[in-house]
Amino acid sequence: MNILLVEDNPTIIKGLKYSFEKNNYNLISKNSVKETKQYLQRNSKIDLIILDITLPDGDGFELFQNEIKKLNIPTIFLTAKDDEEDIVKGLNIGAEDYITKPFSTRELLARINKILLRSNKNSVITLKDISFDMDKMLLKKDNKIIELTPLELKLLNLLFSNINKVVSRNTILDKIWEWTGNDVDDHTVTVYFKRIREKLKTDIIITIKGIGYRIDDEKQN
Repeated sequence: MNILLVEDNPTIIKGLKYSFEKNNYNLISKNSVKETKQYLQRNSKIDLIILDITLPDGDGFELFQNEIKKLNIPTIFLTAKDDEEDIVKGLNIGAEDYITKPFSTRELLARINKILLRSNKNSVITLKDISFDMDKMLLKKDNKIIELTPLELKLLNLLFSNINKVVSRNTILDKIWEWTGNDVDDHTVTVYFKRIREKLKTDIIITIKGIGYRIDDEKQN
């Protein structure tokens, strides 16, 4: 996945490049309106743009409206401008999301992942004989519905939402607490995924020993 970052803060650029590379994203950075226009004229294979509003030679809102919007590239505004008026403007002119600085890189990556899944029309993901509709929260095997508990569906959705990425046990424990209010341990997590695997009867869930779980898109293999 190719992501274009339009940002003039070298610290942010350096930090995001490191984090994105660890998550298998190719991050290209440009630090001005002029550079961004020139780059977009020569390169069409951009999956998503992260765009600052205050740039050395212009305004990110105008850059989006005049150049980016017509290219139909999903865009996230990432900016220190946190006034409600600016946030509403950014969303109303067509941006997918608006994140204010300071920000969490982990949250930014999660939002990017969801946007890319949606823009690629991957709400239904098919792996082997399993298909999972992330919008309807519906699991099928050989086109027959597999009944899962609400918690099992949420756990499966968590893995599919982070496809090709490991979801750590700590993240899973935090999510179970968020969803149920129950304080569970590692053994309980292991039991949940054992039950899910038994119902799937297809081993698409990979255990990363001591770390967590992952589902891989076969197209990436």
